[in-house]
This record gives sequence, C-alpha cells and structure tokens, in this order.
Amino acid sequence: MTEEYEAVEWSGSWVSQRLGVELVGDDGLKELLGLALRRNPKRAHLLVSHVLGKHVPQKPSVVYGHGFALGERVRELLGTEEAARAVVLGYAETATGLGHSVADGLGLAPYLHSTRRPVDGVDPAGGFEESHSHATSHLLLPEDPKLLAGEGPLVLVDDEFSTGNTVLNTIRDLHERHPRKRYVVVALVDMRSPADLGRLEVFAREIDARIDLVATAGGTVRLPDGVLEKGQALVAHHETTPSGTESPETASSRVTDAGAAGDAGPAGDEGDEARGGSVVRVELDWPAGVPDGGRHGFTPAHRVELEAALPRMARRLAEALGTPEGRATPQRVLVLGCEELMYAPLRLALELERATTAHEVEVRYSTTTRSPVLAVDDPGYAIRNRLVFPAHDDPADGPGDRYAYNVTGSGFDAVVAVVDSTADTPSLHAPDGLLAQLAAHVPHVVLAVLPSHVPGREPMHVPGRESMLPEPLRGPDFSSYAPEEVGWLLQDLSDVELEAPTEEREEAIQSGGAHYAESLPVEYQPSEQYQELFHAALDTSAARIARAVGAVTDTVLAELPLRRGRRAADPQPRPVLVSLARAGTPVGVLMRRWAQHRHGLDLPHYAVSIVRGRGIDANALRWLAAHHDPADVVFVDGWTGKGAITRELADAVAEFDGFDPEIAVLADPGGCVRTYGTREDFLIPSACLNSTVSGLISRTVLRTDLVGPSDFHGAKFYRELAGADVSGHFLDTVAARFDDVADAVDADVKELLSADRAPTWVGWAAVERISEEYGIHDVNLVKPGVGETTRVLLRRVPWKILAKRGAGADLDHVRLLAAQRGVPVEEVDDLPYSCVGLIHPRFTRGATGADGKAVATP
Repeated sequence: MTEEYEAVEWSGSWVSQRLGVELVGDDGLKELLGLALRRNPKRAHLLVSHVLGKHVPQKPSVVYGHGFALGERVRELLGTEEAARAVVLGYAETATGLGHSVADGLGLAPYLHSTRRPVDGVDPAGGFEESHSHATSHLLLPEDPKLLAGEGPLVLVDDEFSTGNTVLNTIRDLHERHPRKRYVVVALVDMRSPADLGRLEVFAREIDARIDLVATAGGTVRLPDGVLEKGQALVAHHETTPSGTESPETASSRVTDAGAAGDAGPAGDEGDEARGGSVVRVELDWPAGVPDGGRHGFTPAHRVELEAALPRMARRLAEALGTPEGRATPQRVLVLGCEELMYAPLRLALELERATTAHEVEVRYSTTTRSPVLAVDDPGYAIRNRLVFPAHDDPADGPGDRYAYNVTGSGFDAVVAVVDSTADTPSLHAPDGLLAQLAAHVPHVVLAVLPSHVPGREPMHVPGRESMLPEPLRGPDFSSYAPEEVGWLLQDLSDVELEAPTEEREEAIQSGGAHYAESLPVEYQPSEQYQELFHAALDTSAARIARAVGAVTDTVLAELPLRRGRRAADPQPRPVLVSLARAGTPVGVLMRRWAQHRHGLDLPHYAVSIVRGRGIDANALRWLAAHHDPADVVFVDGWTGKGAITRELADAVAEFDGFDPEIAVLADPGGCVRTYGTREDFLIPSACLNSTVSGLISRTVLRTDLVGPSDFHGAKFYRELAGADVSGHFLDTVAARFDDVADAVDADVKELLSADRAPTWVGWAAVERISEEYGIHDVNLVKPGVGETTRVLLRRVPWKILAKRGAGADLDHVRLLAAQRGVPVEEVDDLPYSCVGLIHPRFTRGATGADGKAVATP
C-alpha cells in the first residue's frame, strides 16, 4: 500500500463490495494492486498499480526499483551471453517507464516502446492491437530499423499480463518479420485466468520459439456473472454525482522562465494570474542528442549520457523549487510525467528524491493518462480524485480529455510537470489546461520541457550552446600539425587555467580528491642537454620507428577486409585512423603518411580522448558514427604498458554498435594487443617530450564544470611554445626512412600475418608482481615501459625507477631525467620491459630530491 493512501481498508474493497469482484493470488498482491471502475465496453474494472507510477503517486525509488529488479531477474534467466544480445520492448502508455527500467536492470540493453503518437516522416516497423484497451493501435517507430531485426532475445514488458492477447499479437507481428528463438514476457503482475494459462506454451510451439514469463506477483480476478453491466451502471450513477472529480478551472497560468522572469515560453500566456499557485518554467539543459524516451529507441550510450546529466538537472529542479520571497520551501513534491513520457520524469524524480532526502523533502512520482477512470473519494477505492483537462499532445489521436489522478487533496505543495516539446502547446497553457488545473490546487507548479527527439532531425536545440557534434579542430588554429594530418575531436580549453604544480596534483590524485584528468601538469621545459639527447635518440631510432610504423599499418590494411566482414579481395580497404590523444596522435599521423606514400591511400585520421576510469569520449564516437562506418574505425595508440587503456577502450566501445575495440600500436611490450609493429620495448622519441612533439596539444581534460554532456573532452593548444616545437621534425625524420625499410616491412608483415599474435598479458602479470613486491598494492602506480616511465618522470612524483639490467642507450634519457629529479635507478633482472617507473602510494607532501624538486617518500 502506498504512503499516500495507507488505510485500514484495501484500496479495492469499494469495488469488491459493490460488484463482488475478488482479487486472489500471491501474498502481497493486494499491496501491489487496487481496484477502480472505468467506462469501457469491454472491461469495467481497472487494476490500479501502486508501484507503476501512473495513477497513484509513489516514491520514485519504489517505482524504479520494481522495474530494475525485474530486469535483474531477466538477466539471471537469460545468462550473461544472451542478456548482452537482448532488446527490450515496452508497451504504451502505461509500461513505457517500466520497460525502460527493466532494460536498465537487464544490463543496459537497447530499449524501444510502442507509441500511439504518429511521427511525420517515420515509417512504422510494426504494429499491433491491444484488444481490451480504450485506445488500441500501437506503432513501432525505431530510428534504427535494425533494432528489432536481431536474433537475440526480445523482452516484452507490460504492467499487467491478463489475457495474453497483446503479447501474442506483438510476437506474431514481429516474428513474421524477424523470427528469433527466444522471447521473455515481463510484467508486474501475472493475472491470467485458468483458461489463458496455457496459451503462451501453445503459441511458442506453433512458432518454434521459447517464451518465458517473469512477474513480480501472480493471481487472478474473479468476476461474477453480469459484472460488466453492473459496473457500467455504477459508473453512470457516480458520474452524474461525482465525488472525486475536479471540474475544469477557468484560471490561466502565469508562466515565467526560472532563469529569465517574464518569458512566457513558446506557448505560455503572459500577464494572467493563476487563481491558485504560480507556474514557473525551468530550463533543465537536457543533454543534447539524448532522446527524451524510447519512442524511437534508446541505446546504452544514450543512457550513459543521461546518467551523467541527471545530477545537474536535479539541481536545477531543486533551485526552481527553492524559497522565493513569501513562499516556504516545499516539503511534499510531485513530479508529474505526461502520458507516454514516463521514464525521463521518473529518473528526474529519483535524482530529486536522492538530492533532497537530507532536507526532509518528500518526492513522489506519477503521470497523466488518456485513460478515463471513475474517481470516488473513499479510502477503499484506488482513484480518490482526478483532474480533467484538454489534450495538449496534438499528434496523439487528436482532441479529447486527459486525466491526472490522486493529485489534489494529497498534501502536495509543489508539482513539477514534465512534458516534451511536442506537447508544449497552447492547450497546455490554456485557462482550462493542465497547468492551470494544477495551479488551482497546488501552491507552486514548475514546468520542465524536454526536447522531443524526432529521427532524422538535428537533435541539438539547446539555447546558447553550439551543436554537440561540431567539426573537428584542425591546425593551424588548433595544433601545429597540417590540417589534413589530423582532426581533433576535442574542444579548445586554451584560455582556461588548468595547470597545477606536480606535487599538488600528486597529492590530490592519490588522496582521491581529484582525478588525474581534471587538471594538467605544468609543461616540462627540457634542458639543452635533454633536447640534445632527444635529437640524438631520434636520429638513432628513426629507421626502427619507420619499420614499426610500416608493419602496423600494412597489417591493418591486410586484415581490415577480414576483420570488418568484407570481401578479402577488396583492393582498396580504407581504414579510418582514430588515435588516442595525445600519445597515439604522432603514430596515427605516421601511419597515415605511410599509407599515402607506399599505397597512395589518403586515410582520414582523427584524435579522440580516452580517460582511465572514465572511458572514451562518447560524443566523439557519435561524431565518427555519423560521418563514417564504425566498422572502418581503427583505434591507434603509441605503445602498451600494462594494458589499462586497452581494457578501458574495450569496456567503453562495448556500449556502441559497430566499433571494433582492438587497438593498433607501434610497440606492444605488454603483450596486450594483436595488432602491433613490434613487441620490443624500445625508445620512441615522441615519449621523451610532451606537447612539443605532439602538435603543441596538452593531455586531454575531463572536468564536469568544463565538459558538459554535449561537449567533446577538452585540451589546450600551447601556441606560446611554438619556438620549441619539434612535432614536424619528428614526423619528417621518421617518414624520410620509409623507403629504406620497405623490404624489411614486407618481411615483417608476412611473418606477423602468419604468427600467433594473441595477447599474452605478460606485462599485466609483471605489474601485479612488482606492485606486491615493492609494497605499492596499486597497479595504477606502476608505470611499465620506456614511454610510461618517461611520463612518470615528466608529469608525476616518482619514487624510483626499475631498469632492466644491461639496457643500453634506450634508457639514456630516463637516467638523465631521474638524475635531474633526484630519483634512484635500480637495476633488476627478469623484467619484460626495459624499465618501469614507480609512484609510491604513501606520498608525503614537501619531500624533495637532490635538485630541490618534489619526490615521494615511503
């Protein structure tokens, strides 16, 4: 029983006593359901859920928790492998939010719900009838037609499973188009009659598929003879003398913008006083590009973006519900969704509930509906009162009345009405519209409008902001590389002060006070001696690097048709090189130059940000998917250490369709990838410097106050360091050796293509061993390989360096930097890398080395 209607009587007793209707079944069934009556020629009674969030206001955590728990049960039923292939389909209008919550619990499955709103320019991918409903036609309008065409399990979610007709109609329609072997039916309650219990099994045999059913509780409704006629008569009697129906109010709403008073909004009436409370409009800054629901499909990537934006939007709601002059802070708030728009308001309500718990604010959630239900103000009846208002969702079945139940008389001192922009019409703001109705009974009404997602249209219409997916940044405006060499899918933060002293950064990172990607180290300015060492190392290793560049590029070109499922005889594979900024960017440029010089291929090349612990830039992947076939994308990095970024990329890309998570690297000493130029740990001179060998671009930045849900990750362009820039010199020196190594590359590629290149993860094992042997107990503080060790000495506060006994000139720059930082170098045996840099976890602020610079002390 919900807190709003907690009483001695069951909320179905009024109907049961007058019509003889009985609800029998599992323990707790009556806590999930009440009864009401409706004017319907096919079924007089209505099962009213206390946990669905449709007719009865309920705690958002309770509503979301029931759907999420059902999704977890489905995941357990299917198993990990099958659950990863599942698609979830919810039913309009009552189960759109429930189905979405099930998809969350299932493990971030793609989601679609049926709709009764036709959308211009969108062709249905299916449809079916709901025979007992007052509005029967369902449309399926996925933006991606392939969403329902897969072979994985289809999970169908409704609030109530009664006769099974709706589910059978759905499966029959979809199975004819795209047959599959498994379906799962999910409902809050399984209320089939004994006569209907075997229908699913018979139908499953008929289509040669398995159909499972998962429900929170089960039971049935016992109906006496003549109940339909008696119910209709009872409804007619009470409608002539209503006890819980509110008549339309004539007051209109004063709608103001929470951020700019006096702005009535797109359809608001300005200057009229509401008879009751006020109406304030709040701009939530909904994440651009994220659909407002599952009408056209909702992907796991969309969900990730929404999760990131929810806390910010909840803060905006809390501010709009705050304490203006003359009004007390609300203590009881209802977040009211709109018909099929259930999931987004639910998630906003849930985040608001979490954010305001400490302030003793009670948050409840429900939605409006097109379903006409009799209201009776009796504690034994589930629908105590109702508001009636004209439809304001123009495309959805035209004009007519709409309803909000159990809102008045429930003690709410604020209501947040959440609609999509399609439903933000003059009817919403009319004198008898929903806003005026709410304002007549509740002191404070907040209107939040979400942008309606329409397939094929530009999804970003956020005032004052650029499109979420701008064109890539290119030199010379951003980076010293030529514009055709690389496009940076980043935003320019050059004017933001992001640098912090190394000692302060290390203390904040290790204490958990800040993530390493939230700030930048002060750019290291190498001494004249160190610069000489860089140039000498480049001259010595240029041919070795060129050979590795050629080997990895030609391996990619040779295997792309097979890896991407194309014809092996395709003469012109065209990979899209996507380097992981910034260490991967010089390598990506060199691979592009090799493909052009040796094969006449002009390959696109972009740089994107990936952050350990935070994942890859999702907006960058969306841009790539919009401009290229994801199957052509080849991720590029400089080298592997222990493989943390390899794993990070695999996890991040799993949320997106079509991308291959494998990384192509110049050197793979850690044994973490299968596409590489070499597995030797040798000096790649681009690791010796920072921005001055990487196009004058900083390491990437991900900080919530600078990077919003609709932004690319950020980075800085250090224009002021142009005099020290050797980025072009590095590239030209290596590219000049391409012809010299061509024959060796051909032999290398022939050997690579026939070799077993499966990852061995030998580096990860070594890192774990070193972490324990040296008492560090954190693999993130063990940085293996020449490149990573160099980074430790340039950016972090190192403790000591482990050097492989007998390592030669490849470590000259490491020894020089270590001496400058006062860091000991310890020679060791049995090391799969040339060297390993250690950062001690017990960092002590203020410790310095021989040069007076900060070091870490145990």
